Amino acid sequence: MTQRERQLLNWIEEDPLISQQELAEKAGITRSSVAVHISNLMKKGCIAGRGYIVRTAPYAAVVGGVNMDIGGWPAEKPVARDSNPGRVRMSLGGVGRNIAHNMALLGVDVRLATVFGDDMNAQKIAASCGELGIDISQSPFLAGERTSTYLFITDEGGDMSLAVSDMDIYRRLTPQFLAQRQKLLDGAQVVVADTNPPAETLAYLAEHCAAPIFCDPVSTAKAEKIRPILGKLHTLKPNRIEAELLSGVKITDGESLRRAAQTLLDTGLRRVFISLGADGVFAADHERSVQLPVIPGKMVNTTGCGDAFMAAITWAYLQGTDLEHTARLGLAASSIAMESGETINPAMDAGELLRRVRES
Repeated sequence: MTQRERQLLNWIEEDPLISQQELAEKAGITRSSVAVHISNLMKKGCIAGRGYIVRTAPYAAVVGGVNMDIGGWPAEKPVARDSNPGRVRMSLGGVGRNIAHNMALLGVDVRLATVFGDDMNAQKIAASCGELGIDISQSPFLAGERTSTYLFITDEGGDMSLAVSDMDIYRRLTPQFLAQRQKLLDGAQVVVADTNPPAETLAYLAEHCAAPIFCDPVSTAKAEKIRPILGKLHTLKPNRIEAELLSGVKITDGESLRRAAQTLLDTGLRRVFISLGADGVFAADHERSVQLPVIPGKMVNTTGCGDAFMAAITWAYLQGTDLEHTARLGLAASSIAMESGETINPAMDAGELLRRVRES
């Protein structure tokens, strides 16, 4: 532990509810620097989560990816093999991280199990987790590795022209990685997983996790990893194309939609929420099914809607809500998410979720 970390820890022990801004003023450093120190103390197991108090309350664990997204938008039609004026933007991403971020905004105690590289991107993501109260103490920083990064460039119309995905670090999310964190899994009330870890790691999770597992397939390519373990999952949130792939049923109408859902449930899966985009969601368990329209909102950006939906249905599970109300909460979260230019809408909170459900 560094001298600065010890100094901050002493102040936190004296006042566990002290804010990061107050710590920054006492130490004579910036709030962002305090956030980095806090995340390091969390990683070392000295403190945990919002309020900096080790908690015994129910928590959710998230197993999956964190990402740094770098986007380039040319001001005019791009010229190949040349420098093009425009704008470049970096943002925090990764399905697992996005879900954890939304859950933290909803007030859930979240523990994130992932891997960071040994670079500045890792520090930025860790600082954000510290500010949000997301516990990353079980997420190592790996020497010589690069934090997962996604680089894309659009054309003059805003459509993606080229992308490079550097996600090799996820190979380090091994079954042994999870075995070393069995206590984390055993203590969780629910575990949320994306499909960035290798197939054998997801299989280990399905075999050794007693808590209900909620899974986001992420993409058709990655969804194949969970085909052998569908029956050991509790809740699955595919989009229409992913549902078709995993069920083998082409979805063309209401009947085929119900058949695809039933095929997935027949594996032993407990619940499925099939995202239908602008057509809402189809939710089903072994007792009933329901199709619901979207909850209206001002559309700005739809990128983070699926992650918000997953966070909300996980929060709803912890509240003990039924299938239909859970689906409505997911739709409400999506409507909040799409009203922000950012992937995560900072306005996300439980009160707003419930208000939108009541008014829908």
